[in-house]
Amino acid sequence: MNILNLIIQLVSGALGGNLAGGMFKKLSLGTVLNSILGIVGGGLGGQLLNMVGFGDTGGPSTDIGSVIANILGGGVGGGVLMGIIGAIKKALHK
Repeated sequence: MNILNLIIQLVSGALGGNLAGGMFKKLSLGTVLNSILGIVGGGLGGQLLNMVGFGDTGGPSTDIGSVIANILGGGVGGGVLMGIIGAIKKALHK
């Protein structure tokens, strides 16, 4: 795994978590928790994408397709994890 791809996944995960928190105000956990959950979800989403054959090319160079796949995988993974945890927290507080 290329370290640059991992950094892209984590940063886009943090952005995806905060974007999801902004779109779904009732599920938002605050900027810090949205970012932390987004980073974790971005790493997991990016790794899942790599397991199915997208994202990391395995080589030292990073092509544009790999970067876009890592951004999408990280962002979606971060947003999804933040949404799941936010929904669980909301359900527990009822």
